[in-house]
Amino acid sequence: MESGAGKHWTEEEVKALLSVWSEKNIRKQLQGTLRNKGIFIYIAKRLQELGVCRDWKQCRAKYKNLKYEYRTVKYAHNSGDVTKTMKFFHDLDAILRYEPVTQLAAEENGRCSATETQLNTSPTTDSTQ
Repeated sequence: MESGAGKHWTEEEVKALLSVWSEKNIRKQLQGTLRNKGIFIYIAKRLQELGVCRDWKQCRAKYKNLKYEYRTVKYAHNSGDVTKTMKFFHDLDAILRYEPVTQLAAEENGRCSATETQLNTSPTTDSTQ
């Protein structure tokens, strides 16, 4: 189990991951890409240069877990619950606050408000219909 996916990340390993993740080109590539194996292979290689031996699957799993935990704490804080905390919250906030919001606010009729805005500003809606 020493080198398996279940091995715990040390604080230094997480800090190294965050330093690579915080690079502008890495953040850009991770935004909105679903098939990101190549990015995590690159991140794993960068971590090896920093002395952290993790494979791309471990890097992706840690990335997803940190992101989930960050969003959970962020949501709690926005809801007024400041008791919920996590160790690297401020580091993650600096990285993730630049990401666009992936959730769209759904309206009562089931359509997204972003879609509504786009439809209303379309040049074809007022003259051709």
